[in-house]
Amino acid sequence: MKKIIYCVLTTIVTFACSNAQKSEFSKESLSQKLIALDASEISFERVLKKHAGKVLVIEVWASWCSDCVKAMPKVKEMQSNNPEVNYIFISMDKTFEKWQAGIEKHELKGDHYWVTDGMKGEFGKSLEIDWIPRYIVIDKKGKIKIYRAIETDFEKINEELKKIQ
Repeated sequence: MKKIIYCVLTTIVTFACSNAQKSEFSKESLSQKLIALDASEISFERVLKKHAGKVLVIEVWASWCSDCVKAMPKVKEMQSNNPEVNYIFISMDKTFEKWQAGIEKHELKGDHYWVTDGMKGEFGKSLEIDWIPRYIVIDKKGKIKIYRAIETDFEKINEELKKIQ
């Protein structure tokens, strides 16, 4: 009986720790290369440094993702209500052209980057992307305040943005 209880407790602790809130990005994710709109390569770390000292919302999305498209009005409302916040859109689209067309079609305002190997590639794995859209909120000191938010979490995101601005 003690062994069973020990196994159950170990499983619970392991699961809880794996879902713990992260306060910073891993070295692996920071070193990952993204593609900018001008087709140049840039590390995720350099992208974040461009926004140092600012509150930041990162959206991981794709133009083919119906949940991402459905969430666009809420993203635009969030941007309208929080104009001093910086927004980064990281696309998991399959091609450069589809990514650019998606930005134009949905009139997304912010900085844009493309991941060439999709959700299951190195960048996606390094951020533990298992669903899109995925939102990450970072405070002015560069600490992650929300690591895992999805399209149903806008209330949580908006509350956090009010706290950290």
